[in-house]
Amino acid sequence: MKLRNNLAVMLALGSALVLNAQNDVKINVKEKGEKFDHYWSKMVGAGRANEGLRAGWLEQLEQVQQNCGFEYVRFHGLFHDDMFPVITEKGKTVYNWQYIDDLFDRMLDLKVKPFVELAFFPSSFAAKDSKTVFWWKANVTPAADSFQKWHDLVKAFTQHCVDRYGREEVLTWYFEVWNEPNLHPFFWDGTKSQYFELYKQSVTAVRSVDKRFKVGGPSTSNFVPDTRFDGEVTDDKASDALFNTEDINSLQWHGVWIEDFLKYCKKENLPVDFVSTHPYPTDYAFNPETGKGRGLTRFVGSTKLDLEWLKKTIAKSAFPNVEIHLTEWSTSPSSRDDMHDRLPAAAYIVKTNLDCIGLTNSLSYWTFTDIFEEKGGAAKIFHGGFGMINYQGLVKPSYHAYRMLHQLGDTKLYKNDYLFVSKKSTNGNIVALAYNYPQEYENAVPSGNNKRETGTAKELNFTLTGLRPGASFKIEILDKDHGNIHNYWEAIGKPEPPTREEIKVMKQYANNMLTSYVNADSKGNLTINRTISPWSLILINQIN
Repeated sequence: MKLRNNLAVMLALGSALVLNAQNDVKINVKEKGEKFDHYWSKMVGAGRANEGLRAGWLEQLEQVQQNCGFEYVRFHGLFHDDMFPVITEKGKTVYNWQYIDDLFDRMLDLKVKPFVELAFFPSSFAAKDSKTVFWWKANVTPAADSFQKWHDLVKAFTQHCVDRYGREEVLTWYFEVWNEPNLHPFFWDGTKSQYFELYKQSVTAVRSVDKRFKVGGPSTSNFVPDTRFDGEVTDDKASDALFNTEDINSLQWHGVWIEDFLKYCKKENLPVDFVSTHPYPTDYAFNPETGKGRGLTRFVGSTKLDLEWLKKTIAKSAFPNVEIHLTEWSTSPSSRDDMHDRLPAAAYIVKTNLDCIGLTNSLSYWTFTDIFEEKGGAAKIFHGGFGMINYQGLVKPSYHAYRMLHQLGDTKLYKNDYLFVSKKSTNGNIVALAYNYPQEYENAVPSGNNKRETGTAKELNFTLTGLRPGASFKIEILDKDHGNIHNYWEAIGKPEPPTREEIKVMKQYANNMLTSYVNADSKGNLTINRTISPWSLILINQIN
């Protein structure tokens, strides 16, 4: 506890020093800078495949692709019964790809590729008494003959994708085996060894169609500080000490099954093209606000620590050059966490993504839409759903966080703890993104049923030099009074549900940033002096 307190003091002092020195910050835009990838735009999550057949889901996917740049989308339930991949005709098993084709066709038309999650079992493949998950009853218990049937299904599916979309297209896809199999018996009612066998059958099936296709796993859940997942199935008693720990951030957290998975693949001579896991900054998934998980939310820097651990672990393995895809991530793994709808989530998203540049190939936000039914349909239009867009199409602050990140250039010129200045290699234009994650909250991730829009303001003072004289910049501000749709909904009386006219007004408000324009002076200098209110974002974008 003392160590963490000392670190907090050091962070606070460091922030104060930055504040005092900001008037001296001059950034020459003619500097070469350092290239970086927009890994935050690589992928985004969604609930399940069948939801993707709805008009609203597709409309929102098109919106986030155009404005946030997402290249791939990942979802559960591709082989669930409601997609009808396996049917029985005259006593024979027949594969049926019509529903999957419809979904993939529409996604590709929108310029979004599938990040294919191979899951879950069709009913005819699962054990007769299979456990199920979610209201839509995904089958998660393998039978004795499940693995051979699964191999044949995955092989036939992969070949069909090649036949329909072409080999060159499918070479750009990713195939991930299952979802969070360590959460026994929730997502996988089997052992660790049985999951490894499932991976073996999956990768063998996919690679039998083309040895170049990209397959990975183990798609495990959030990091832990104990041994609960070391055995064949979860040992919850191993985490008892965690609940008596005063400061969970002082513990050593590590990824789940990663090392065992890589050792298994080396032993079995199996290919691994990417490692996937879900670094939510909480412990005990699905209930971080109540019950067993209450209070187990880590500090804002936890995602960076987890990614550093993961990168080092992979570097020491037999697969040091594999890609890293973090196929789920958010402020929490609860689809009823009020903070998903609110302003602080935006500052968390921006800070974490900018801090983790260079550590991963993707950090996939879970999810782009509230058309999402793991717990069934929600009765309120704002219910803490994962989505960056709600069911009615109202964009949340999290959407603006990704929209602003997407507008950054591809070359870093300057970064401190709340300012990132970039340049576009295509035209040399400058884009800066500033944010205020208040220092008094640095030891926590925003979560819980409270606004938490308070905190210390920051002074943003810097000068860009080397610009073209008169260069124009657009400034957009997301704060508690602009683009913060949840607050506006509360202010107008929480209509439930809103009328069609109210929705039109709310959509306009949700997209309305505080906007202004500034120009560089005759010497090509532009000085920015602004106060950033708590949890706000400021995008400074050169427009000519």
